[in-house]
Amino acid sequence: MPPPPPPKKDTTFDLFLHPHIPGNFDANSSRLSPGITMIHAQGQHAVSTAPAANGYPAKPHLSESPPRSFHDICVELRDKVDAFLAEDPKTDVLRNVQEQLRVSMGVVDEALATYRCVTPTTCASAQSGQVADAPTCDSLEQISLSYNGGKDCLVLLIMLLACLARRFPSSKTNGSNGSNGAADAKSFPDEFQAVYIVSKHPFAEVDDFVATTSSIYHLNVKRYAMSMKQGLEAYLADRPSVKAIFVGTRRTDPHGEKLTHFDPTDSGWPDFMRVHPVIDWHYAEIWAVSLILI
Repeated sequence: MPPPPPPKKDTTFDLFLHPHIPGNFDANSSRLSPGITMIHAQGQHAVSTAPAANGYPAKPHLSESPPRSFHDICVELRDKVDAFLAEDPKTDVLRNVQEQLRVSMGVVDEALATYRCVTPTTCASAQSGQVADAPTCDSLEQISLSYNGGKDCLVLLIMLLACLARRFPSSKTNGSNGSNGAADAKSFPDEFQAVYIVSKHPFAEVDDFVATTSSIYHLNVKRYAMSMKQGLEAYLADRPSVKAIFVGTRRTDPHGEKLTHFDPTDSGWPDFMRVHPVIDWHYAEIWAVSLILI
């Protein structure tokens, strides 16, 4: 079966990404009103911009406040996830969310371990001299994220960034970040690559939200206003090293009923592995983890 369809009309502008976002929240539609403004945890604002050409997403204009580093964001999310998983669940919903998180983060970690540069000579980082005299390289160029700003993608993104903080422990000696192997010499990545296939009838607010959150979370997103198949073909032509893509599809989504955690694309489609960490999540669990962790 083909890769999942483009964003549906009910794509959520997730209030819980930053609970203090100003704007009108409609409980019935789960949306913020147009003209949303994202606020960084340290007070930085990012405002809307128009979409750019295929392969080059618009970048929001940021205020003069310095952005938070990718490392700091990942570590903060890792700490939130670890703290939540260590809690004694008070309800069945929380217990289910903890179980789903453990399974899904295991899937994410397996994908990160599988789709990594194996030898220095096969990755661009090594060829550029960034990974010298190393038997293996933890370059992320073989794996990407399908990102459309929806609530399922946001939950997947949070898990992915938390897993990156576990997998690429800081080389800093900061005690608060040293619980997961601060002495490791591997350098932390600066960003994570992603692809945004624009729907046939896009909403300007969706484009703005994707651009803004991509900037906040250091996603290197390439945007394609094409069909799903054409967009993926164009993306893999631009990023030929990509072998796997994280997708936020759930079982109840179109074409999702028979998917597993790892599914290659069907014949006739661009060739890559689809990774579905949240395939077995339920709607209530998606919202619960949004409230708790984001």
